[in-house]
Parts: sequence; structure tokens; C-alpha cells
Amino acid sequence: MRRIGVLAAIAAIGLSAAPAAFSAPRGAPESFADLAAQLTPAVVNISSTQKSPVSGASGELAPLDKKLGGRAVSLGSGFIIDPSGLIVTNNHVIENADQIAVTLNDGREFKAKIKAVDTPTDLAVLQLQAPGVKFPSVSFGDSTKARVGDWVVAIGNPFGLGGTVTAGIISARNRDIEAGQYDDFIQTDAAINRGNSGGPLFDMDGKVIGINTAIYSQTGGSVGVGFAVPSEVASVVVDQLIKYGETRRGWLGVSIDQVTPERANELGFDHPRGAVVSVVTADSPAARAGLAANDVIVEYNRRQVENVRDLTRWVAETPVGSTAQLVVIRDKRRLSFTVKLERRETRALAAVGKGPLPPGAAQGAGLTLQEPSQALSQAFGISPGVQGVVVTAVDPESPAAVVLQPGDVILEIGWERVTRPDAAIEKLDKLRNLNSGPVQIYVQRGDLLFYESLRP
Repeated sequence: MRRIGVLAAIAAIGLSAAPAAFSAPRGAPESFADLAAQLTPAVVNISSTQKSPVSGASGELAPLDKKLGGRAVSLGSGFIIDPSGLIVTNNHVIENADQIAVTLNDGREFKAKIKAVDTPTDLAVLQLQAPGVKFPSVSFGDSTKARVGDWVVAIGNPFGLGGTVTAGIISARNRDIEAGQYDDFIQTDAAINRGNSGGPLFDMDGKVIGINTAIYSQTGGSVGVGFAVPSEVASVVVDQLIKYGETRRGWLGVSIDQVTPERANELGFDHPRGAVVSVVTADSPAARAGLAANDVIVEYNRRQVENVRDLTRWVAETPVGSTAQLVVIRDKRRLSFTVKLERRETRALAAVGKGPLPPGAAQGAGLTLQEPSQALSQAFGISPGVQGVVVTAVDPESPAAVVLQPGDVILEIGWERVTRPDAAIEKLDKLRNLNSGPVQIYVQRGDLLFYESLRP
């Protein structure tokens, strides 16, 4: 590859002040060979056998599925992060696996066991069953320092072919591809295909700054639009999975919405930013701190909140039991609050409940639904006389958590009115069993009415 020469800076003539300085672009590497040789030994091929294949959503970087004696063989990728044989990969590579085999670049093969998984971020940690063996490993880098246009290298197992190296640049950052509530993907044009799932995306220092997870493709092959979970997100999740065997995410206790352009204009913002509190859960950290509905959260621990995704991710990453500093706009006044966070998973288990359901309630598809009542109207600020079913709890591990939150009122499912919780759950269950894909739902959230696509 021809090396691009460094551009010389040319001083402007006839200007009273010198132009602002900027960095000259770095040239393209003459070769990635040294980097590939250094990193490839720590990248592994993963094959997992299941009694039934796992089908992925459209656009997902799903594993390559083959049929072998009535069992599915899923081929994916992963990388070793500790000499003891700890491996990071995607959850969908090993989901429902009966057996997992890991092949190193040098041809050695080992069995592996699942140590822990996190479905919301589609991450999993495996442990190689090889006591006393020391393995080559790589480490996470800092994805926050990665810039659009930086070179990256992807190494993985596309189509089950074995160690494959591709290179490209970071095409975009902070992508929301509606895969979950913690969406914050790195987009790259480095070629990644089916089977690259769970493989690493390296920077030029040989650090893992992303985990290749999804592609946008109508053909199933690479079209230069791939997505990786950034190390900023993955490293926190992986550390918790290794330490606790589960995630321990922070919980604030609010339902939030995006700031509309109209609201931003009212507040004097130059663009919509922040997150509007729509509901404050009773006896939650937010409620005890004094937050209220219609507050606009603009700062979290001295970081400016640009959107709902920022706040959701930052709260989740905050250690349980620690305090966070919030700045909100209320009636055009800036107010500061100190909130002690609780654990999201604990509250979620309580919300989806193991006790008896209230009379008339129904549960399914990750949702707990009830008929509107005076108590629910007061708790969630629901308009009197609304005709629909009220979402009173959402399983954070379910697809429903991406689009719905407690206090939402579902008015229609698949263009049909719904007024009974049991009928709504029955319809969602039927659509799921038919594998019909996402269904259109009509939702009321406070004063907002909108359509969403829900995967039952």
C-alpha cells in the first residue's frame, strides 16, 4: 500500500492573524502484518452445538448455523483476555449451547464453559477447560479516545473459515441501531461477516476497542457497515461478569423521554439535549432525592447529558450504592441533587415479581399489564378515561424494554384496539409463536402518542 505523504502547512497570505492550527492526517500503514502476527494468537474460533438453532433478527451478525445430526453448530469468534483462558464473545454465539469448543490459531482445541452472560449488551465470558495452560491474551483499550477516521483491524472467523484479518476505519461512533437500551455502537467499514460475531476490533496499538456484534446487510454479507460494542461499555460489563458472575447496574428510578425541539426552545437550548423525567418511581433513589416529573436532567456526574441513551448508560455503569450528582432544569431554574443509586437487577426482579399478580393483571412477553385504575393514574400520571392496557413492569432482559416503560398505555397491537391485559398478552404470545417478526403498537406516554415496533 502506497504511503500517503504528510501534508505541509501553508501559511495564509494577507491575513492579520494566523489560521487555527490543526493536525496533519496520519498516513495509512504500509502493512498490518506485524500487528496481525502479534494479535492473531489471542483470537479464537468458537463452535457451539445446540439442540435447536438460534435465529437472529434481520441485520444481526448472527453465527453461521449448520445442521449436524439434528443439532445446530454455531460458528463465531472470541478473544482471550487473561492467560488463564478467559474468553470474551457475543452471547448469541453460545446461547442455548450444550457444548462449546474453542480452537486457537495454532490449531489447539479446548472445551469451554460459560462463566457468565449479559443479554442486554449481548456479551458472554467463557472459561477454557485447561488448568495450568497459559494462553496468549489481549487487553481492552479506551474506545473514548477513538476518532472517526482512525484505522482499525478486525480479526475473526467469518463463515467458519478460521483466522481472518480485515482492516478499515471507524466510520461513526455512538450509533443507535435499536438493538437494546444500551446502544452505543462503533460503526466500521472493516469487512466483518457472519461468524465474526464476538471477535475483536483493534486499534493501531493492538488494544481491543470494540467487539464485533452486528452488520447492516440485505444479502448477509459485508457491505461495509458493521457495528461493534465499544470497550467503554464492554469492559465494565466483562469486569462485573468475571467478578460477580452477573451484572450489577445502577438504578435511578425514573422513566425518561427525549427533549423535543419545542421544549429545547422553551428552555433556551441551542439544540435538543438532556432527558425529560416522565415518571418517578415511588420509593426510588430519585424520589427520595426529590426529583419530579417534567424535570429535565442536563448533567450527570459533571457530564452533559445529550440524550436518553447517555443517561441510561451512565446510570447503569455507576457502581451500586454510590452517589451521583445530577443537575436538572425545573421551571427554568437549575437545581442540583445528590442521589444514592440502587441495583437495577434487584428492582427489576421485584417489578416482574414472583408473588401473585394483582386482580385483572396479566404477564407475558416481558410485560406486566393492568387495566387503568385511579391508583395507576395517580402513580403514573395517566389521563383519566384512557382506553388501553397499562404497562406496570418491564423485564429489562426482554425486547420490550427497548421500546416500553412502566406507565405507558398500549392502545393498539397490530392495528387492533386492546382494552384487556389477558387479551393483549394472548395476542403477543400468538404472534411470537408464529415468528411473525416485530408488531406495530400504538402507545400513549403522558401527553405523547406514538407508534413503535415491538418484538413479542
